Amino acid sequence: MNRVGPKSEAILSCRDLHKSFGGVAAVDGMTLDVAPGGITGLIGPNGAGKSTLFNIVSGVIAAQEGTVHLFGQDVTGLKPHKIARRGMIRTFQLSREMTRLTVLENLMLAPQNQAGEKLSAVFFSRPLVRRQEEENFARAKDVLETVNLTKVMDEYAGNLSGGQKKLLELARALMIDPRLILLDEPAAGVNPALMGLLMETIETLNKEAGKTFLIVEHDMDLVARLCGHVVVMAEGRHLTEGTFDEVTRDARVMEAYLGNVA
Repeated sequence: MNRVGPKSEAILSCRDLHKSFGGVAAVDGMTLDVAPGGITGLIGPNGAGKSTLFNIVSGVIAAQEGTVHLFGQDVTGLKPHKIARRGMIRTFQLSREMTRLTVLENLMLAPQNQAGEKLSAVFFSRPLVRRQEEENFARAKDVLETVNLTKVMDEYAGNLSGGQKKLLELARALMIDPRLILLDEPAAGVNPALMGLLMETIETLNKEAGKTFLIVEHDMDLVARLCGHVVVMAEGRHLTEGTFDEVTRDARVMEAYLGNVA
């Protein structure tokens, strides 16, 4: 069993993670490190275990073995809201917006630990509730501008296009102001015009706001453009890593993808 500890410079380190479903190993000893300040891509054929790994890292499901360290702290087994408080948030392949609320309302509900969530605060801490709402509104307006959704802020979230919903997912994550953002197939269902906007937004958040990203994606054009470092999974395990050009020239990567198709 791999007992190597997390890399000191990594902000996210996964070691020897295992997860099986019905006796089938979805994640089988996976190790992963994410360096601060970059955009790391996680790729692999269908069934490689990428989404299961994301679910383990973000606390959606628990690993049967292994550890997850975030910013030097062991967060193995913590629930998603506790991991979010430590500075990491994830989006989902299928958008989880609240369809009957407006885009702005979706963002206003995203911040954690709001005083207005407690009934007693509504009656006895009204100035605090009002101040938080004003702060959240101002932040929501800034975030909407960042992701280019200001024009649809009063539209019901359920009426947005697939690409706009992906931007809304990202905007909701930004309301919590995480240091590390995990994106699960952000390009899925996005038309070419919004794809360009999505990639520009991610680049801007990385370069100007200092956000670190880990992205699971099948769209190789997006990975090639955005990801300075790429990790390849196959059969639940770490296969190889390097630059996009390095991993796509690796014969083992070609074999993993072609073997999955055959």
